[in-house]
Amino acid sequence: MLTLVLVVILAALVFEFINGFHDTANSIAASVATKVLTPGKAVSLAAVMNLVGALTGTAVAATIATGIVNTEVVTATSQLVLCALLGAIAWNLLTWWLGLPSSSSHALIGGLCGAALSASHGNWNSLLWIDTTVEWTKSKGLVWKVLVPMVSSPVVGFLLGLTLMVLLWALISGMERAGGVLKRIARPRWINAGFGKMQIMSAAYMGYAHGHNDAQKTMGIIALTLVGAEASGALNDLPDILAFMHPDQSIVGNEVATWIVVTCALVMAAGTASGGWRIIKTLGHKMVKLHPLDGFAVDTSSATVLMTAAHFGMPVSTTHTVSTAIMGVGFAKNPRRLKMRTIERIVWAWILTIPASAGVAWLFYRGMMLLGWA
Repeated sequence: MLTLVLVVILAALVFEFINGFHDTANSIAASVATKVLTPGKAVSLAAVMNLVGALTGTAVAATIATGIVNTEVVTATSQLVLCALLGAIAWNLLTWWLGLPSSSSHALIGGLCGAALSASHGNWNSLLWIDTTVEWTKSKGLVWKVLVPMVSSPVVGFLLGLTLMVLLWALISGMERAGGVLKRIARPRWINAGFGKMQIMSAAYMGYAHGHNDAQKTMGIIALTLVGAEASGALNDLPDILAFMHPDQSIVGNEVATWIVVTCALVMAAGTASGGWRIIKTLGHKMVKLHPLDGFAVDTSSATVLMTAAHFGMPVSTTHTVSTAIMGVGFAKNPRRLKMRTIERIVWAWILTIPASAGVAWLFYRGMMLLGWA
């Protein structure tokens, strides 16, 4: 059983690495598209800021570890988590190959749901839907922590991107009307130069927010695995070299152990540094043409949504938030310039992510049962 636990942790880290290069586009697409940063510099900035973001806060990790799967109904936690990860990895690799910016977060959540349902023979009580015994900011369950943010975060991302663009244009128009030095500063050449520098800061903010929200999901998966392994007795005789893996030292309340946080942060940063050019091309070029002013609005609005969600422990989709922020900015510029065929493909990927990854995870768990491994 200990070997299985180690395999699950390894699979979780593979998922984290893939999450890094799959979602690199979220952090850097805007800055690459506007040519404020070269792809190499943008990836390096994203990797560093992903690392810093991943080292701060564990509220999302606690949601994944304790707020989705009902461990009182499902006991084979290690097998369940392994199948969930395999389902999420399979979907991530497929969408990466197709260049579709789908959600790694929703792929993981879908995998957890599919594996839990398979392990419980279709018992929907294997999932924690809602917990009304605690205040709403700390409540567990798919409804408040997953389903509500899944719908609201893209809407908020769109509206925030749209609103920020309108406000920036109002500011520029006011500077032009004021005349003098302000009018000269408001010229396109100076606007692009000024917001080009500001976009570097907003790209760093986006990288930080991405690491702060996304890296925590794998931290939660590892914590969930260790808690389940302890309940099944798999960690009763841990060798001294692995004593740090004991649940008492891995998750206490809403805090995840430092070794889990640091490991996941480093792996995600390594994945981000490896790039993800197929998706960068879709987000940065195929939806709408971006300028430095637009890129600043995209990064700032989407990062703000991610940081707010992470504060409340909501594992929202970085991909959905960034994509809809780009749509909002594009809509503010000119609704007719939005490339609807590309947007339609992206939306279909969003719709299919949870059921597809859940289905793959369900099949993996069924296969384990047939082989007598679960």
